[in-house]
Formats: sequence, C-alpha cells, structure tokens
Amino acid sequence: MSEKNDNKRRKGGRHPKGDRAIFRYSISLTLKENNKFLSLFEQSGMNVMAHFITACIFRSTVKTIKIDKGTTDYHMRLTTLYGQFRAVGVNYNQVVRLLYQNFSEKKAAACLYKLERQTAEMAILCRKIIELTQEFEAKHLINKHK
Repeated sequence: MSEKNDNKRRKGGRHPKGDRAIFRYSISLTLKENNKFLSLFEQSGMNVMAHFITACIFRSTVKTIKIDKGTTDYHMRLTTLYGQFRAVGVNYNQVVRLLYQNFSEKKAAACLYKLERQTAEMAILCRKIIELTQEFEAKHLINKHK
C-alpha cells in the first residue's frame, strides 16, 4: 500500500508508539507468592501492574510505601489534643478577665485558686503526653527509618 492510502485510513485514534512492547512473558505463582506480590504491588502505589513488574525486574530497588495506621491515628489524636490545649489557653485568659469584671476580688480569687489547681494538673498531663510521645517515637518511628 502506498503512503497516500495509509494516511486516508487513519482519521482518528491514538498515534502508534515508536517502540511498542511486543514481547510477553508468563510466570506462575503459588498462592503465598501471589499474596505477597499483590501486597507489594499495593504498597508501591503504582496503578499499572505491568509497570510494577518492569520496575521490579530492571530497577535495583523497588519503592514501597507502608502507612502505619496506628502511627497515623496517634499523630491525628495528638494534633487534636494540641489544638484543645491552645483553646484552653485562650479560654483561660477570657475567664480571668471575666472573673475580675463580674465578681468581687475575694470571690474571683477563690475561683482562680480552683482554676490554678486544674491548670497545674493539666501541665502534669501535658508532660506525660510529651514523655509518651518521645517514647513512642523512640520505639516505633526512629527504628523503622534505620
């Protein structure tokens, strides 16, 4: 066929690739191997299984991403707790100001005494949270990166 007729037939669609993949290989896996393969494929974050297999064969390292649900959950809760501590600090200032505006000096001081005790307990709790976070990081996060 001439080039003229060939151009007439192609009116739409994809342009043909210059270096098409035409060679196919077949492998057989056991159930255990297949489960491990699928697990690695999911961890890689790739969308195409053929690209993952090619990467495994021709690259010396395969990039896998493992998300630890417990660590993520712990981080989210810690972030929420930190936000609540900030809100308590803002409210603390507002309460002190309102106490002195609306109550007598003696009554405001009595209420502030209770507030100070609660704040001291909250500071102790905050120190415990920091210690637990450092312990968690030492055990779970730093060891995973080595």
